[in-house]
Amino acid sequence: MPAALPSAKLLELQAGWLAPARAQLLRHVHIARRHRVLDLGTGVGSVLPELSRRAGGMVIGLDRSLQALQAGRAEGAHRVAADGVSLPFRNGTLDLIFSQLALLWISPLRTVIAEVWRALEPGGVLVALEPDYGGLIEYPGSITTQDLWLQGLERAGADPWVGRRLPGMLEEQGFDVRVSLFDTLSIADPARFCFLRELPLTEEEEQQLSQAERAAQQFTGAWSQVAHLPFFLIRATKPGA
Repeated sequence: MPAALPSAKLLELQAGWLAPARAQLLRHVHIARRHRVLDLGTGVGSVLPELSRRAGGMVIGLDRSLQALQAGRAEGAHRVAADGVSLPFRNGTLDLIFSQLALLWISPLRTVIAEVWRALEPGGVLVALEPDYGGLIEYPGSITTQDLWLQGLERAGADPWVGRRLPGMLEEQGFDVRVSLFDTLSIADPARFCFLRELPLTEEEEQQLSQAERAAQQFTGAWSQVAHLPFFLIRATKPGA
């Protein structure tokens, strides 16, 4: 698996965390009426079964990692090995493109957005769930890992600020953009440290991470610590339907 891609187990856990927000977004765009759906950056296909079950037609999982595609689940969906900067679809082919924690990794982002615009038919929609590590909320200070996330993600080739940047780029392309955020705060999950450990960290950063993890283990109350990563929940519609 690519170094930037978490393990399949962690990806499944991550998909579960985002399930309520994802379900709401897909209802808003009437996924049951969508007949040509692309899961952009599908990875091991954590969301493919859900999309296949809910969509009204063909679902395709696309990822640049052939190894991830082969290791993952299809369950009724097609799989394509390709890069988001050059989608292998004719103009106006798709009516829904879904992306979860994928645009974070694909560069240059403006090129990907232009490809999404080209591949969508008029009235087609991009649904994206993307984080913004620059807005990470952590309390108390002894569990803080934000700098480690920012440095590790940038070192791995990701854009940790993608959430706040994406809406403006989509609007510049011509999309009608709607953005929401999580409306609930969840109890801090210790698994967040596992994701961070899979990033390329220096030896000093590894030590800082271990200190933060040990500090977090000392808090016994459910709300004695807070770790909240903001997600931008985006619906971007191509006008003209």
